[in-house]
Amino acid sequence: MNFRQIIHILAIFALIACFIPPVLAADETPNADAPKDEATTLYNRAEVLLNTNDYTRAIETFDQALAANTSMIKMSDALLYTYRDKGYAQIQLKKYDDAIQTFDQGLALYPEDKMLWNNKGYANYNLGKYQDALAAYNNAIKFETGYTTALINKGDTLSKMGDYTAAVDSYTKALETDPGNRDATAGLAAAQKGAASASQTTMMVVVALVIIVAIGAVWYIKFRKPEVKPEEKKTQNKKE
Repeated sequence: MNFRQIIHILAIFALIACFIPPVLAADETPNADAPKDEATTLYNRAEVLLNTNDYTRAIETFDQALAANTSMIKMSDALLYTYRDKGYAQIQLKKYDDAIQTFDQGLALYPEDKMLWNNKGYANYNLGKYQDALAAYNNAIKFETGYTTALINKGDTLSKMGDYTAAVDSYTKALETDPGNRDATAGLAAAQKGAASASQTTMMVVVALVIIVAIGAVWYIKFRKPEVKPEEKKTQNKKE
């Protein structure tokens, strides 16, 4: 093969290369100008605001995402996180009633989500609605028996209600799932102390009642005068 033939072959390869389209690089985004899903864009923006503790604007942006077409974010976990994180932001602003409403809206779509139930319980707890909080925590635990956060929160609620024995049980279960958990350990110690104090108080009340009853019995026997009925007037039968 002479030099002229080599030149001809190279020219042919160069001509073929002109008709081969370039291949995209691995990090090159095709169709970069294509319109993005509005709800997804708003959701991502709200998450950024949430992470910077701008809770008011985050809530507003989550609302905008929910008002948009949620078909795309419903296909992923984004819609679930919208309800979770919007409610979380409302709790941070102490808007507990609003948070409960948000969690209820989420639970209508995701009735078995443990975090929605737990956070609803936390909002109720902060409103002093301990029975409602307890019911929500029980639902969270129903869907995950080893849910440490809900078990601790349940223990806190039971302690507030004065049911220290049940609180001890809840904290103990939390420590079984997460040994060494500080909140569970502190809660357990406080509940055990409360249970001991309540038991001592109950014993003192019982002893006091026994003493009062005993004193009353002694007084009755020793000092109470028997009631004497007046003697009936005897009538004398006349002889005929």
